[in-house]
Amino acid sequence: MTASRFPLRPVTEGEFAPWARMIADTYGIDRSEEELAAQRAATDLARTLAVFDGDEPVAGASVYGRTLTVPGGTLPVAGIASVGVAPSHRRQGILTAMTRAQLTDLHEERREPIAALRPSEAGIYGRFGYGPATLGNLMRCDRRALRFRSGTDFGDGTVRLLPADRARPLLEAIYDRVRTTTVGWPDRQPVHWAVRLADHPHRRGGATSLRFAVHQERDGDATGYALYRHTEAPDGLGGRIGVVQVEELAACSRRSYASLWRFLAGIDLVDRIDYEGAVDEPLPHLLAEPRAVRAAPVDRLWVRTVDVDRALAGRSYSLPLDLVLDVRDDFCPWNSGRHRLQADEGSAVCRPTTAPADIRLSAAELGAAFLGGTTLTALAAAGLVEELRPGALSRASAAFRGERAPWYPGGWAFPLY
Repeated sequence: MTASRFPLRPVTEGEFAPWARMIADTYGIDRSEEELAAQRAATDLARTLAVFDGDEPVAGASVYGRTLTVPGGTLPVAGIASVGVAPSHRRQGILTAMTRAQLTDLHEERREPIAALRPSEAGIYGRFGYGPATLGNLMRCDRRALRFRSGTDFGDGTVRLLPADRARPLLEAIYDRVRTTTVGWPDRQPVHWAVRLADHPHRRGGATSLRFAVHQERDGDATGYALYRHTEAPDGLGGRIGVVQVEELAACSRRSYASLWRFLAGIDLVDRIDYEGAVDEPLPHLLAEPRAVRAAPVDRLWVRTVDVDRALAGRSYSLPLDLVLDVRDDFCPWNSGRHRLQADEGSAVCRPTTAPADIRLSAAELGAAFLGGTTLTALAAAGLVEELRPGALSRASAAFRGERAPWYPGGWAFPLY
């Protein structure tokens, strides 16, 4: 396989550091030796791609095998990251060739049935069949107005600040409890936690070191945590305001969730709390003044159905279905055609069929709807999904939805966080 005139191949051990630095440079960031070591520990060299011009790396991409929570359970997912093309070698078909090589390998080797990534720019990956499957809510909270409604149940647990070494095993246990029931959350192995909790001073952007707030019940059971930093921001009048940046929050119960937010709202010398949560975040409903929280949606995880039949059979549906989807997929032609999806409580099967189609859509729209976040009816309203049998669209859209909107809690580098 070639990318223009450049062959694609995995990187070797000795090539990893310059390859990783080149990719980081395309994002305008530097990599310290410590960061390179952590990235190398998380990387399977056999699942990397590199393009060299002579001895110089000029492009690359990686696949990280993970497990993603989907409606009804979990599925293996190919986490795509470390994607970059040097400015000197853009517009030569290299990104297209690398993406095609990744997806073809996943299909031919019957590896993960879906792929996922967090694009640096939203307009890049739609042409490769990825669709925006989860949204995040960029929330700015007026800390002084965060007054909770009368009767809010905070339980009788406590929130304490812990040092990193004591907090980490509790964070890991809490995360695993939450992620198995939260669509859009990936698993985290020790190498992923090492990257997630890395706290390099040059990465803080002027903020403080990471704080670890852990909620524990009276019996000592850890049921929630918040990771945050202190920083400042302009107040618009030439001065500065105190800001708490919440980098991650996980709660096993309504009480621990409310208790963590009460703790954050009680931090002194703070005017604003910034947090990126779910689009259906409960916080505003806990407040006497919901307008204390201002939010704006942003795309987070983009999903690609590598093999339509395996992917659709790997999740559950909220309604029984017998539906024929006509899928258009120019980038992965093995998916193009009609697929019959039959689902009832607890099981689903999907197979190629010659039966008349009920709904027509592209692979990108199927990826967007796969986790139950972007609705098929919304896509149809935009002219991106076509209903061929009356009534099929509304039922399918409802069946793909879950109890809550999916969301992804990590940083921008999906496979590592």
